Amino acid sequence: MKIKWLLLCSLVLSMENLQANNLVASSTNVKSTLGATTLKEKTITGQITDEKGEGLPGASVAVKGTSIGTNTDSKGNFTLKIDDSKEAVLVVTYVGFTTQETTVGGRSVVNVQLKADTKSLDEVVVVGYGTQKRSDITGSVASVPKNRLSQLPVTNVMQAVQGSVAGVNVSQSSSIPGSEPSTIVRGQNSINASSGPFVVVDGIPLSKTGGSLNDINPNDIESMEILKDASAVAIYGTNGANGVILITTKRGKTGKPSIRYSNYTGIEEFSHVLRPRNGAEYLQKYKDYLIQTGQTQTSPVPNYNELTNYNKGIETDWLGLASQTGIMQNHNLSISGGTPNIKYFIGGDYLNQKGVIKGYQYKRISFRSNLDINVTDFLTVGTSLFINNNNYDGGRTNLLNASAMSPYGQIYNNDGTYTIYPMFPEQLYTNPMLGLTTSRVDGNTNLNGNAYGEIKFGGKLTGLKYRMNLGYSFIPRHTGSYTGRQANDLLGTANSFYSQTNSFTLENILSYTKDWDKHHLDLTALYSAQQREYNEASARATGFVNDELGFNSIGAGATQSSASYADRYGLNSQMLRVNYSYDSRYLFTVTARRDGSSVFGANTSKYGLFPSVALGWNVMNENFMKNNRTINNLKLRLSVGQSGNEAISVYRTITTNNIVRGPFNGLSTIGAVAGNLGNGNLQWETTLSRNIGVDFGIFNNRINGSLELYKNNTTGILLQRSLPIVTGYYNVFDNLGETSNTGIELTLNTRNVTKGDFKWETTVVFASNQNKIVDLYGDKKDDLGNRWFIGQPISVIYDYKLAGVWQKGEDASKQDPGAVAGDLKFTDVNGDGKITAEDRVILGQTAPKWTGGLTNTFHYKNFHLNVFIQTVQGITRNNNDLTYADETGKRNTPIDVGYWTAENMSQTRPSLAYKNPRGYGYASDASFTRIKDVTLSYVFTPTILDKLGLGGLTVYASGRNLYTFTNWIGWDPESAQSQRGSGDWTNNYPLTRQLVLGLNVSLK
Repeated sequence: MKIKWLLLCSLVLSMENLQANNLVASSTNVKSTLGATTLKEKTITGQITDEKGEGLPGASVAVKGTSIGTNTDSKGNFTLKIDDSKEAVLVVTYVGFTTQETTVGGRSVVNVQLKADTKSLDEVVVVGYGTQKRSDITGSVASVPKNRLSQLPVTNVMQAVQGSVAGVNVSQSSSIPGSEPSTIVRGQNSINASSGPFVVVDGIPLSKTGGSLNDINPNDIESMEILKDASAVAIYGTNGANGVILITTKRGKTGKPSIRYSNYTGIEEFSHVLRPRNGAEYLQKYKDYLIQTGQTQTSPVPNYNELTNYNKGIETDWLGLASQTGIMQNHNLSISGGTPNIKYFIGGDYLNQKGVIKGYQYKRISFRSNLDINVTDFLTVGTSLFINNNNYDGGRTNLLNASAMSPYGQIYNNDGTYTIYPMFPEQLYTNPMLGLTTSRVDGNTNLNGNAYGEIKFGGKLTGLKYRMNLGYSFIPRHTGSYTGRQANDLLGTANSFYSQTNSFTLENILSYTKDWDKHHLDLTALYSAQQREYNEASARATGFVNDELGFNSIGAGATQSSASYADRYGLNSQMLRVNYSYDSRYLFTVTARRDGSSVFGANTSKYGLFPSVALGWNVMNENFMKNNRTINNLKLRLSVGQSGNEAISVYRTITTNNIVRGPFNGLSTIGAVAGNLGNGNLQWETTLSRNIGVDFGIFNNRINGSLELYKNNTTGILLQRSLPIVTGYYNVFDNLGETSNTGIELTLNTRNVTKGDFKWETTVVFASNQNKIVDLYGDKKDDLGNRWFIGQPISVIYDYKLAGVWQKGEDASKQDPGAVAGDLKFTDVNGDGKITAEDRVILGQTAPKWTGGLTNTFHYKNFHLNVFIQTVQGITRNNNDLTYADETGKRNTPIDVGYWTAENMSQTRPSLAYKNPRGYGYASDASFTRIKDVTLSYVFTPTILDKLGLGGLTVYASGRNLYTFTNWIGWDPESAQSQRGSGDWTNNYPLTRQLVLGLNVSLK
């Protein structure tokens, strides 16, 4: 496939060059002919003005199809000589105005009046249960740039959003193929509950159905809006407190069938390698370890299993052995079109990603069919159907163990199988390749069907519409694994898990639109019902005679266990929204939504009411702004309202028991123990949001954007209150505490250069959020055990403050008895002369203080270059790659980490003998600036396309995560690395760099 693809590209490029050469030759012939023929020249003059009659300086005036052109002077006047023997057409362009073509004819004076480009203001934006013009929106609604949706090879659409939308913080702690990034809109509101945004696809909720954004093929997305303030999100009531993501997929348009094919193929590698020590460095570390621990060296290596390779001079690059060059490829084919009465879009997609760590892979196959039918002039029906299968099968290599292996460790046994303990008798770390011997399946399928019917009323009811949306999804999932003898399980262990989720949505939407005189009214009413049913069953067995059948015969295991679970969730909602505007100047929006959720208890109403109100003023439409040539757009917005968050799963309001098996009278007996302590008084978390915004455009919209200021207060937080263990329960959910988020967001678009064939555009986004806990238990007191502090962000680093390292000759006996040279030195914060737990302080927050993005786009003829730089600042994280406690004598360590010696006198790293008795987390600055993606594309000319019989052809090269500027020592400041014995080693998968070649083809 790759060879065919390269041959096609070579052929097309050759034809392009050939055509270019022909054009040069033709141009030469024309010049030669013109040199022998006298041109009939004609001088024309004119003025280029705006809609107010004011001259536009620097406007471009060119003769279509030629290189003849000029620019207007300071008053918008121009003079141009043309060939009068041919019919000339002038092409006039100016930043902020629509391009206009004018035929000269017999005129010698040609005046052209340009119209302002109001495309961005007239753009129709999805706002939830309807659409609005951008100029009429009163809430905070951010549209994801379409070029990021269509031009970036990503597996999850949020990877394209990362850093490009102000106030939306997208982070990816692992690059495991098929993994999903986490998303926070305008800060974290809840403490124990998820703060992820609510996702809606084609009007039907995707969140709370068991589905995820991995189920949505990025190639199928037409537009994506993110609702941020109360006016925008209150329409989703209990689901709106953490923001709402609205995705609209592509639909058919009237016209002949349009067939499009896109493909990209690329490679992946670690964006940064935290290299373990090589043989000489490893030997030196072991020697220093023995000296620092007062031991006598009797062997050059720590373990006798390493001696064979040491004596032979054989070194193993374990990191190289466990990793590989990742390969990813994607094929997407779609066909769309239709008649005035029937429109269709059909698309299929195949993604195959082989990870950089052996065994990790992700395959996705998806199919989508969108259909719209005008049954009559008043009835329209349609469907949105898709099926998606995600596959994560395969045993996985252990990167944690690979980075810990001695370079002299034994890979294989004599029979060719993997050695269980390459550094035997050291048994802390097993062979990192053992996971490849296991059997493992992991996959899920999302079958999703949505249908709608819409009736438009006529006569006296013109403007009234009724729409019914029906949604259903079925998501089965199966995981299974078997670990046998070759993977260090002498009994054999099998696991199997099945689950399925059925979700139903019914929405009745009544809308009414009316215009009279200068008034505009838009009413939307909703009644909806949602239900989700979930059930699962699992089985586990150990003690198999052999490893042949794996998890396919769990009944063959000697010891077996099984479990099952089921639940049901329901939500009923009513909503009313009123949009009113006068003369497109004064805008008013009021929304009220009432939600009833099954997750809440019997002692309170299951219903909550979430209202909002917003005002907008299009200042630019006022009479006193008509003669303002500097300001082209100015709109002020103000909103206040409430939204909610269920925050808890079902059945948390009732008391339940857990089943356990234990010995009784010599027999294994099933019993019950305390499980969840219910609270029938639980209610909603409620977020009160205030937002002030201004949208602006100046200098013919050469500079435009928006500025937002907001403050959100969340009260009645569903918090897990700790209980005395004597009660038999560890905690109980209660409506406690309050948090706040205050922030500023700026989006700025500029057109820097628009001269001839060259254009340069820039987009800047900036967001700063201050998150803090206002109260926890009603007493304004901190919760030290959970690291929650009044007046501080929800997630902070609370630890000792590093002051350096104790050096030889320094006396630590008074401040830190027992400390010796090479131990970490901490600051005596409270001044009592000793280092105690009271000396711990807040060192930083794990959420960024501010984020930003800079996009520069350059156009030259048919070439387009897009460069996006992302920055995340003010993050502090504990660094697991800096602490190995007493393992340093038994494992390999990264060369970049280093350690203290009496000679280097390090003030940041301890000695190899240091055992970290206080559990210091090595808090480090995790801020970074990253060249996130660079894409160079070439769009082929119509001349070449005609020869190829194509409607469009674009080839491109793209790179992601190309370079990171950071002070972080480790794999990556975003990457979450688990330590031995804690966390999940399968997530030790650092950020990767991707280099991709692709093409987009459309047929005529």
